[in-house]
Amino acid sequence: MQTNDLVLLAVTLIILAEVTYLLAKLPKTSIKAKDRAVLVDTSVLMDGRITGLAATGFIGGTLVIPRSVIGELQFLADNADADKRSRARNGLDVVNELQKMEGVDVELLQDGSKAEEGVDERLLQLAKQHSAAICTLDYNLNKVAVVEGIQVLNINELAQSLRMSHLPGERMLIELQQKGQDSHQGVGYLPDGTMVVVEQSSSLIGQTVEVEVTRSLQTAAGKMMFAKRVGGKIATTKSKQSGRTPFGRDKKPEPAKVAKAETKQTQTVYHARPQRASKPAPKDAEQAATAAKPQQRKSSRRPTQKDREASFMNLIDKQTD
Repeated sequence: MQTNDLVLLAVTLIILAEVTYLLAKLPKTSIKAKDRAVLVDTSVLMDGRITGLAATGFIGGTLVIPRSVIGELQFLADNADADKRSRARNGLDVVNELQKMEGVDVELLQDGSKAEEGVDERLLQLAKQHSAAICTLDYNLNKVAVVEGIQVLNINELAQSLRMSHLPGERMLIELQQKGQDSHQGVGYLPDGTMVVVEQSSSLIGQTVEVEVTRSLQTAAGKMMFAKRVGGKIATTKSKQSGRTPFGRDKKPEPAKVAKAETKQTQTVYHARPQRASKPAPKDAEQAATAAKPQQRKSSRRPTQKDREASFMNLIDKQTD
């Protein structure tokens, strides 16, 4: 009798295990998400940016993909034009990628492979039934969901809010506070903390200059912009570091100082030239020619344009001191 009881108990446990397994494998017709459920639209899966957003952890809920959305992707991958077929196939790959992501809750809702009333209308019904939000890029669906009082997560609106506030070509005033990574760069900061790297401005540290944005970057550390000075004009004339305005390469010094500097430079160049010797007597011609050769070799090298520029900058620096 005891043996029969044990056999019956074992058979009962096996049947219970099989029933539990079958129930787990049955299609889910209701959302089991513990936190906020986010219904994913076809347009989001075809776009593909949802994978990057989910990987960062900013979804804040369970991604619920209705079976009707998968059916629409399959229909587009089989019957649409070449561009839509490619995007629909990419959407199916995105679903697979989301399911394999660690830390991302993805749930497949079995609401039927085809929505007779349309996928958009099905999403609205499911959102109302389960108090879920809708993640979409469809402009019309977005508007209808807002009218129906359904929360909408639009990736385009998120990207717009994260866009740089300053675009290439825009001009602004920036105070240079320190040198950049390269020796010729100056670095300033906007009120929101954005770093602005200004080319050819290392000599203007401590001054406010007008710059033009050339390009913008969004890095993991924050926003960063590169700019160039506009015409070399300095907005303020006082330097916080030394209390004076150093000459920039593009800033013209006063005419009187330029004339004086050019006069000194010309005198220096002319003094370096060998002076013509008086005509020697015939008997001493050979000796004079021999003595003049080394002197001509020494002074044969004329200053280059680079030397002149360096000498000119040194004169300007001395005058400003």
